[in-house]
Amino acid sequence: MSTQNGFAVWITGIPASGKTSITRELMKKLEAQKVHTVVLESDEMRTILTPEPTYSPEERDWFYKALASIGAVIVRSGVNVIFDATANKRAYRDYARSRIPKFIEAYVQCPLEVSMKRDPKGLYKSAAAGETSYVPGIQTPYEAPRGPEVTLNGQALPEASADILFDTLKQLLYI
Repeated sequence: MSTQNGFAVWITGIPASGKTSITRELMKKLEAQKVHTVVLESDEMRTILTPEPTYSPEERDWFYKALASIGAVIVRSGVNVIFDATANKRAYRDYARSRIPKFIEAYVQCPLEVSMKRDPKGLYKSAAAGETSYVPGIQTPYEAPRGPEVTLNGQALPEASADILFDTLKQLLYI
């Protein structure tokens, strides 16, 4: 086990704001520099932790606490983590921050109308049809960060946003 803690970056924003595209581009940059990093992507982690998700407020509270706790354990072992997760409540991200010393919150700011047009998973369409009742930004509030280390433009090229995050990691001496 490593004696050096890793870092964590929580990339947050409403669904379809560009989080996953930015995560992919940041991972390319980190891999090119041989910076070992794992991605904890919320949809993938849900298949493990809540195989039949309800997305209820109670389940979200439990899920994000578990996700942050898993990330903290990984970081303590010396491996870096990128959380690719909406985490619609500030409390979820603040909990992760309280457990991980080297923590960056990156807010992907994107107009709801733009995210609704993208809608790669059909979340907004399901919400409009009444098929789901917990879509952040529509039926459930999304609490934007109050003081993120980085605010990214969800309409910019993902590569440009990844550059900003990579530069921030270097400036903080995390890499």
